Amino acid sequence: MPLVIIGVLLAAAKVAGLGPVADWAWWWVLMPFAGAAVWWAVADATGITQRRAMRKMDERKAQRRERAMADLGLDTRRQDQARKSQATSQRRADTVSSAAGSRSGAPKEPRL
Repeated sequence: MPLVIIGVLLAAAKVAGLGPVADWAWWWVLMPFAGAAVWWAVADATGITQRRAMRKMDERKAQRRERAMADLGLDTRRQDQARKSQATSQRRADTVSSAAGSRSGAPKEPRL
């Protein structure tokens, strides 16, 4: 897109006779359009354009899903983080209590 904008500005300056662009040959003025055509051909051939479109669509889908979940009052990301945090702290507490129990020689308490 920047090449097309540059091409339009150069063509307008050439037609209007502004500055040094008025003295340039037309093929210099039209070169950004050729560059844009080459870029679009390469981008389409390599799949860059399609990957960008798919990434944008996935981002929109994720945002739409987050909005819908928030509207329903189901903030799953926070719940998942809280659940993981609780599980981690429980594992740490279990590890500490089992290590303390094995050192004291007292029998372990059954886990619930």
